[in-house]
Amino acid sequence: MTRLDESATGVYLITVTPFTDDGALDLSSTDRMVDFCLDSGVAGLTVLGIMGEATKLTAEESRIFVERVLTRVAGRVPVVVGASAPGFAPMRELTENVMALGAAGVMVAPPSTLRTDDQIAAYFEMVQETLGPRVPWVLQDHPVATGVQMTAGTILRVLRNSPGCVMLKHEDCPGLAKLAALRAASGRGEVRRVSILTGNGGGLFLPEELSRGADGAMTGFAYPEMMVGVCRAHAAGDVERAHDLFDAYLPLARYEQQPGIGLAVRKHLLAERGVIASSAVRKPGPKLGPADITDIARLVARQQRRLAELG
Repeated sequence: MTRLDESATGVYLITVTPFTDDGALDLSSTDRMVDFCLDSGVAGLTVLGIMGEATKLTAEESRIFVERVLTRVAGRVPVVVGASAPGFAPMRELTENVMALGAAGVMVAPPSTLRTDDQIAAYFEMVQETLGPRVPWVLQDHPVATGVQMTAGTILRVLRNSPGCVMLKHEDCPGLAKLAALRAASGRGEVRRVSILTGNGGGLFLPEELSRGADGAMTGFAYPEMMVGVCRAHAAGDVERAHDLFDAYLPLARYEQQPGIGLAVRKHLLAERGVIASSAVRKPGPKLGPADITDIARLVARQQRRLAELG
């Protein structure tokens, strides 16, 4: 079993959770989705994230879905599982279950009740104690979703006190200066170097984040091959190629990141690409209108023309 560690690079795609039109788990589409992600060249998968509708699943559905993903992946890439929970007992239970199934690690975000740096540091000390010394975990810094603002100094404090934290999922925006500050601190030896994967929706700032020291991306997009291509070109030193490829997809990535309907857009695109059978978002959730679908079709056609010109 592959365990997550500080050397992780590339794209760890945040997956959707496929449902049938009536809202049931669609395990056949789950298999196709996993195959699609692996064929796109991702370095890992992350399931039960915010865009994976984790809060809409029962505990048993979460177990079934994670087990199906892990079975289909069959150890080919690491799989990270979102384990954030209102209390530490359910966090421990979910973590123990998914690690036993073969997960590479778990991801934890701060609860919205945290207000001060000391509260944040104390909370993640309890996370470390709860997960134990053998479970690698990802610190999710996503203030738009959690309402918790973690400064670079607070994150460094968490890393010093949490040997099990091997990765930061950096989703603060604007966050380029913060990302550079974290990398500078590890470069000076103030803290051990951990993997930093960025999560700003669909990789909207991915080329710049890579230039500031990110190791890759942990986010979702209906075209994961874009993020894979950008990361590979950047790692090879072809920064202009990375930006050109990113630019070709940017209008569609921007459209997919609309608050409220973004997940519906992503699922619609995945259904159009034949990855999942239904674009259904489990209730409560958005539905696209005819005008939205017309917009998306136009953007896809324009994207294809740009890619043909890029070669």
